[in-house]
Amino acid sequence: MRLELDVAIVFSANPEDYTARGKIVTPLKDRIGSEIRTHYPESLDEAITITEQEAWTARSYEPSNTAIKNIIIPHYIRQIVEQVAFVARDDKKVDKRSGVSQRLPISTMELVVSNAERRALIHGESLVVPRVGDLFAALPGITGKIELEYEGEMKGADTVIRELIRQSVANIYDSYFADTNTQQIEQWFNLGGAIELNDKQSSQAVFTEMKTIQGLMEKLSPLKVNSRTQVEVAVSAAEFLLEGMTAHKKISRSEARTFSAGEKRKRNEDAAQLAERMRDRLQERDLDDIARNRTRRGFN
Repeated sequence: MRLELDVAIVFSANPEDYTARGKIVTPLKDRIGSEIRTHYPESLDEAITITEQEAWTARSYEPSNTAIKNIIIPHYIRQIVEQVAFVARDDKKVDKRSGVSQRLPISTMELVVSNAERRALIHGESLVVPRVGDLFAALPGITGKIELEYEGEMKGADTVIRELIRQSVANIYDSYFADTNTQQIEQWFNLGGAIELNDKQSSQAVFTEMKTIQGLMEKLSPLKVNSRTQVEVAVSAAEFLLEGMTAHKKISRSEARTFSAGEKRKRNEDAAQLAERMRDRLQERDLDDIARNRTRRGFN
């Protein structure tokens, strides 16, 4: 008995998943009516549009006095998330055969927003604004979407992904702050200033610490941040500026996310301390020689 069913079956797959040659096997191709070849997004704006459509970022909450009321995702955060995928596709440590699909920025954006959402709920904040630091909370999700070559495996997935994030932050930073003079901020760190920023701190606490950094808040005008900007938005923008300076090695950041003077400054200080210790040792040696000579003359 034959049933007249008006049904069309549409499916997609990466040929690399079931054949090492990257070609559709003959029995399967014989049963495919059309073969549609796709490509990665060609621009950041195109990628952002896709991720904005597919990622679960428009979230709703039950009304209450302490509930989150709004989520604001800064445009530079969207750009950095997409840039990670673009940089990964060109990185020789990433397997080109497996590729880096658009699912990476989609899942990463959801994880970034979720981490910012968790922070807001912990501190009773009504506005959720992701920060660059939230990207590092998404590391497990990013590593799960990327296959590495032998060189990448030797360095370690976390190391490779952190470098991809650093390059992405640096690229997007340049599109906003290429002409910004940050010497005043660098000087603050060079004089011994340090600040710890992690993804668990409240926006108000971070904002209070950031205001102590000389010239920081005044440099955020490219992001349209001013004295009337909401604290959560201002903190996210200021952290982006500091992360960008770190990516360009103008300042440094530890694994514990403590920002301090740049590596060059630290090397100079270490060299000066080493030279001072050497001088002290030479002086002590000279004094010992003088003392021994006096003792010998007295004995004679």
